[in-house]
Amino acid sequence: MNSTTTAYGVDGMTCGHCVASVTEEIGLLEGVENVTVELVKGGTSQVTVKSTAELDRTVVAAAVEEAGYQLVSAA
Repeated sequence: MNSTTTAYGVDGMTCGHCVASVTEEIGLLEGVENVTVELVKGGTSQVTVKSTAELDRTVVAAAVEEAGYQLVSAA
């Protein structure tokens, strides 16, 4: 089975607690195997998600918003 890795930009994260919240919410999505966050305080952090299939961007955005942050538009 192939895995898919997708990177997302997330604004508003400033600390380890922010990272934990976003990681937890995205991790609850069906098919997600791994979530890593490269924190950029006060900027756009990069969230990399490894999943069993490509995720619907709106579902990822909803999970990020549930954690209290904003998914930024694809570059």
